[in-house]
Amino acid sequence: MILPVFIPHLGCPHQCVFCNQRTISGETESGLGGAQRQLAELSNWVRPSLENQLAFYGGSFTALDLKLQQALLELAETYRAQGLFGSLRLSTRPDAIDNQELALLKTHGVTVVELGAQSLDDRVLALTERGHSARDVWEASRLIQAAGFTLGLQLMTGLPGQDRESLLQTRDQVLAIHPELVRIYPVLVIQGTPLAAAYRQGSYQPQSLEDAVEESTLLYDAFTGAGIQVIRLGLQPDRELCAPGHILAGPFHPAFGELVKSYSIRLKILRQIASLPPGNYNMVITCPKGLESMVRGQHRSNLRYFQEELGLPVTLETGEKLEVRFYDRETV
Repeated sequence: MILPVFIPHLGCPHQCVFCNQRTISGETESGLGGAQRQLAELSNWVRPSLENQLAFYGGSFTALDLKLQQALLELAETYRAQGLFGSLRLSTRPDAIDNQELALLKTHGVTVVELGAQSLDDRVLALTERGHSARDVWEASRLIQAAGFTLGLQLMTGLPGQDRESLLQTRDQVLAIHPELVRIYPVLVIQGTPLAAAYRQGSYQPQSLEDAVEESTLLYDAFTGAGIQVIRLGLQPDRELCAPGHILAGPFHPAFGELVKSYSIRLKILRQIASLPPGNYNMVITCPKGLESMVRGQHRSNLRYFQEELGLPVTLETGEKLEVRFYDRETV
């Protein structure tokens, strides 16, 4: 279990146009006091286990003043000594990583370092006011992997200035870096961000849900196919984020990850259909029970697509693995 401790915007030298961590996380207090309170609350209800992992999220941990970094890590150590968790993970900026920082993290049991890359297109990074370059992502990734940490990259679709070509170039660069973990978030227009002002002025148009699912699937299929684990698709739909007035626009869906995985299954089946010789077919899809909802698609969207758009009758059966079989109606 990951035990999140949020330090919203702490250490962030820039206001990214899309970001309001206080709204996203629901945590309004940054700094050591906020971390102490959150850890005390976690210790009251979390079952101690060395399998648990403490995570510092919402800020740029390695960009913090060194004394505050040490204070936060030492605070965490007191709870690790009590058996609450076994290791730590954190997120930070690509331009706030060096070997001295990594040595400090290693001495305090950090095993996973996630970089808020968002894009590897320098033009997009400038438009989103990230304050770092694609080269910074490459160099930080190299240092993290060389030091023996698990590397995670956080990416976004629908960024200002990001077209399909830019996204695919980012995808290819991430494949070359080959992190162990990736998170994929479509941009949402969050209250209290510069992007919210641009949206109201009409200078930013968010993605549709359909486009966000399609582009996220392009990333998801490429990364999982290369053995890179995609550990998150879309923001966590918690109470704070979903409060009225917090999301102004954008492709938010509480089951965004399932939409992407369902669309991925549709594309895989469509590739099989495209390889068939001409004929009139019935299709039988066999899958484990746990995959049935994703094979069907939300509101049976996949099955309706095959049956109504392609005129392909479908039977769904339970089996040990996902398999698709076709029977020519003329010969059955």
